[in-house]
Amino acid sequence: MADTLTAKNEKTRKNHGEIRKKAFEYREIYIMLIPAFLYYFIFCYGPMYGIILAFKDYWASKGIFGSPWVGLANFKELFASAKFWSVFKNTLIINMGRLLFGFPVPIILALLLNEVSSAKYKRCIQTIIYLPHFISWVVISGILFALLSTDGMVNSFLGIFGVAKINFLTNTKAFRPLIIISDIWKEMGWGTIIYLAAITGISQDMYEAAEIDGANRFKRIIYITLPSILPTVSVLLIMKLGRLMTGGFDQVFNLYNEAVYEVGDIIDTYIYRTGLTQGRFSAATAVGLFLNIINMCMLLASDKISKAVGGSGLY
Repeated sequence: MADTLTAKNEKTRKNHGEIRKKAFEYREIYIMLIPAFLYYFIFCYGPMYGIILAFKDYWASKGIFGSPWVGLANFKELFASAKFWSVFKNTLIINMGRLLFGFPVPIILALLLNEVSSAKYKRCIQTIIYLPHFISWVVISGILFALLSTDGMVNSFLGIFGVAKINFLTNTKAFRPLIIISDIWKEMGWGTIIYLAAITGISQDMYEAAEIDGANRFKRIIYITLPSILPTVSVLLIMKLGRLMTGGFDQVFNLYNEAVYEVGDIIDTYIYRTGLTQGRFSAATAVGLFLNIINMCMLLASDKISKAVGGSGLY
């Protein structure tokens, strides 16, 4: 028994020594990670104590801990609000549109770009589709206003053919497609780069063997490229599903107006108006907490389904 404990202690000391050795060997990398840890601790985990606002009737004069406890009263008010369920529906419709129409686009672009033989042309296309990701929604909104307003370029062009002027930004039928299409245009380059990076990790021997066996380009894409990038696709899809009920505040906030509140108001803008404009911080926190619970459930469920179907997930 004593010999067994001694052997275990020796093995533990040896493992600790290996860990210290590795930590010292890669110390520069760990030092570079410190700012990232500080960022998440200060701006993500630190403010989480404010969640208790969802269960209180917050008064600024009394502070977070001095405000009276109301339990689930804010959630009862939330679930009884017709306005909340309206923005809930809008958020779901818009984000489902982004997912269904926007998620396949980077995959298709990456597959097409991978087949381009000219490296110069390939880099040029990558740059063009990647640049919009770095443009602020404030700038893009200004461009869309210039293009799609009543006196914009699109209406001027349509006027040549005798089409009546349409204000796309105040049209309830056009607003949701506008949000989805502009989001796809802005973000498709970012996803394309990720998938191209995954494609570059595929062994060229597989392509050469398939070519020798008589497989054309289409068959090589179907039987080699797509299965090889499937783990990357699974992870990105899970992350998308984990944000199904959030995101898009800066885009919608800069584009919408009172004329399209009925179809364009989403949960993020609802939280902004409820919390910052109306000063109802407890109600806004309750909405945010409910939203995050839904996102967490979606993330865990999609990860579990992905593992059950394809064997790959987030962890």
